[in-house]
Amino acid sequence: GFSLDNFRDIFGYWKFNTTLTNTLLLAAAVVPVQLAMALLMATMVSRMGKGRDLVLYIWTIPLGISDLAAGIIWLAIFEQSGFLNSMMVGIGALDRPANLLTYQNAGLVFLAIALAEIWRATAIMLVILVAGIGLIPKEYYEAADVFGASKWKQFWRITLPLLRPSLQTALILRVIMAFEVFAVVAALGGTLFPVLMGETYAYQFDLLNSGAAAAMALVILGISIAATLIILRALRVPKGATI
Repeated sequence: GFSLDNFRDIFGYWKFNTTLTNTLLLAAAVVPVQLAMALLMATMVSRMGKGRDLVLYIWTIPLGISDLAAGIIWLAIFEQSGFLNSMMVGIGALDRPANLLTYQNAGLVFLAIALAEIWRATAIMLVILVAGIGLIPKEYYEAADVFGASKWKQFWRITLPLLRPSLQTALILRVIMAFEVFAVVAALGGTLFPVLMGETYAYQFDLLNSGAAAAMALVILGISIAATLIILRALRVPKGATI
């Protein structure tokens, strides 16, 4: 059954600190990059005329791909017989294909996982931010043009402040998903890069310890709630705001 002993078990396990650090490190590396990319892409799309829908469609294609499929796609790039090795051998940078995703190349394993996550999930933030920018009245930008404000100043003084509710939603959703990352890590890193959700799965299905799995799930929930409160506090919307 479930009890406080389950928390003692998971906190006392030698792997716990590593899994917690890996999960937080991955979120810290991926989410800011995704936010910057989503903001840039959303701003570009909102200023487009012809071809806007096509560009947005292409950029959101990864939304239709499952986590595991995304991991396997990037595995096909980084594995020994994959695209990266073939290209490196082709240009003479390597004599023969190398096994890149090993414990000896921990940094490369982390990079591969981070790239796969950035490619897979940036579109989630993009869709939310495009919708948010669409709600900002065009009159604000027209007035800024009249007063000679540059596009950069318009972005900082108009777009970002009025986009705060959308930024809140996008960041909260993405950060919670970052703490629950599993399939992409399993495909690319396996046991080389343990994360909290991976250990939760291992407790439930490999060790058949449902109590410890539930405790790990509650740890993930606690971290997600804490992150949500921080984001809500940092990006709180002033009272009376209508956008």
